[in-house]
Amino acid sequence: MGNVTIQSFESPPYSIRLIRVNAPLRDKASVIPHSELILRPEGSLYHLGITSEHIAEKVIIVGDPERVPKISALFDEVTHSISGREFIIHTGFYKGKRITVISSGIGVDNIDIVINELDAAVNVDYKTRLPKEKLTSLEIVRIGTSGCMHADIPVGSFVSSVFSFALDGVPNTYDAVHSEREQALRTALSEKYPWLRENPNFYVAECDQPLHDRIAFDAIHGITATANGFYGPQGRSVRLKSNMEHRIDEYAQFRYHELRITNFEMESAGIYALASMLGHRAVSVCAILVNRATKEFNSDSLRSVETLIRTVLDRF
Repeated sequence: MGNVTIQSFESPPYSIRLIRVNAPLRDKASVIPHSELILRPEGSLYHLGITSEHIAEKVIIVGDPERVPKISALFDEVTHSISGREFIIHTGFYKGKRITVISSGIGVDNIDIVINELDAAVNVDYKTRLPKEKLTSLEIVRIGTSGCMHADIPVGSFVSSVFSFALDGVPNTYDAVHSEREQALRTALSEKYPWLRENPNFYVAECDQPLHDRIAFDAIHGITATANGFYGPQGRSVRLKSNMEHRIDEYAQFRYHELRITNFEMESAGIYALASMLGHRAVSVCAILVNRATKEFNSDSLRSVETLIRTVLDRF
């Protein structure tokens, strides 16, 4: 992944694969009402406009709709192109691999739509409105941009989210059951930061380890804070003064085994939790555009993002 720091990922407890966040699923014999799974008149899903034929088993999620055609321009062939609202979907082939790239827009609220409808596209029979007997597990890679909290993480480097934590609470609306490792990190964060401990929506979610090892083995590995806003929730003050400014330095001091809180972004925790609950595999990798510690901005951000895109496509 370019000139980035390489960190070992072999030491316990991360070398052992465990079951991650889970949740109760709908009874397979229970018909999904029209009010719960809404279809367009032509029979595609309400928000994304997709059916099973439109979605590959390898999915790239980006926030920016304009990034979708930039990625699919690298494909050998684009077979499907769908657009609506902030959701742009291109599916095609890259070096023989069938890949879908989709824009989610910003925030975990949109991720709730994207992951649920991607899953419904491949795992629900629209005619019977029942889950399919044979379920498909998608591989999902989020390619994003982010700001980091440490002076020793240079702009232009790539950070992978081994864990991500958030306060949006979306997974809790599905009675999420978290793994021992997710619970252990949640406890450690809660003991360190009262504002997390006191928030009932606080949760931690983990990446899919095998997918992480394939896609982001040479990225900087870290814990990502998934914020529910760009300005105040990430400590930015423009005209309104954020009361989160001091938390950047406080987050930067946190250590958990060989990991530290490395960066802010706005989607990863939701992707990890929802994908895992539905039986999909996910990892998030971000190009660092801003260093919050040194106040530096990456002047060559387009090249950094392009390098990250090409790297993911080749390893996917």
